[in-house]
Amino acid sequence: MRDYRWLHEYCLNRFGSVEALEARLPQPRGEVELRAVTDDRYLSLMALRVFRAGLKHSLVDAKWPAFEEVFFGFDPQKVVLMSAEHLERLMQDTRLIRHLGKLKSVPRNAQFVLDAAREKGSFGALVADWPVTDIVGLWKYLARHGNQLGGLSAPRFLRMVGKDTFIPTDDMVAALKAQGVIDKAPTSQKDLAQVQAAFNQWHAESGRPLCQLSVMLAHTVNH
Repeated sequence: MRDYRWLHEYCLNRFGSVEALEARLPQPRGEVELRAVTDDRYLSLMALRVFRAGLKHSLVDAKWPAFEEVFFGFDPQKVVLMSAEHLERLMQDTRLIRHLGKLKSVPRNAQFVLDAAREKGSFGALVADWPVTDIVGLWKYLARHGNQLGGLSAPRFLRMVGKDTFIPTDDMVAALKAQGVIDKAPTSQKDLAQVQAAFNQWHAESGRPLCQLSVMLAHTVNH
């Protein structure tokens, strides 16, 4: 595995200047900002990620004001009380994406948010305090305790809320294979640990957040 200098030089050559490269890179939120996000906003973004999965994002986003309305602004204290009969009635609401499994995930994830807030003080505290050097551990935690947050949904949700994370997209996986970090998509704990270790090394060498390293790495794949 090559060090960060190769990655930086490759991306500079591809985009032509430091300014052009930096303009393409995301900026994660800091711990204070993550803590300031309220539990209802975390639940809303969690639900948005679940409904976006497998669908065109713009389609889901256009319907989101209606979701905000029927789910009480995603107040977890209210959403957690929604009955199965209430959710069945929502299946008749043409403003929504009528997928019963995904609708059911919202009150289940409301309970997850409330449980985390009870333990940590807020869901934002859980997200903010989790070390990025074990971000795959947070993916696992979200998948285990949340509903429909497996696969890429956990890292994509974290990117949406601004938590620093890499995302194992097809391009990033191809780049990691080319660097000899892994030889297949990282689904096992062993492979995920190897990917985390590689990112931790590049993070230590560069001082860059994981999300920027992730995007830079994806751009090393030729299209």
